[in-house]
Amino acid sequence: MDCIFCKILKNEIPSKRIYEDEKVIAIMDINPVVDGHVLIIPKEHVEDYQGIKPELLQHIYKVADKLTKELMTKLNSKGLTFVVNYGDSQLVKHFHLHLLPDYQLKEKEMDVDKVFEILTK
Repeated sequence: MDCIFCKILKNEIPSKRIYEDEKVIAIMDINPVVDGHVLIIPKEHVEDYQGIKPELLQHIYKVADKLTKELMTKLNSKGLTFVVNYGDSQLVKHFHLHLLPDYQLKEKEMDVDKVFEILTK
């Protein structure tokens, strides 16, 4: 399989992991739209939201809730947007949830390394 997220999960491609458990990882997006753009990726390869098991989706949203609080606190964010792409807008065919702090409120100001440093202190 030539899935970039599966390669990240196998540590074949480096990533900036800010969270990991037995079911998911959360990494910094390498092309962030906003500061703190995080992806939550299930370890099980599931192409899109139509194929994901409800219990795994529920777990992803529990992790998103935890990370939302952390992102908003550490980055002084006033809001956060969840995004799941589907169809042609889904560039990587492996389900993932985008967490976008202050997506509608401000532009990106920091590089990924600086945000990663803040989030992993």
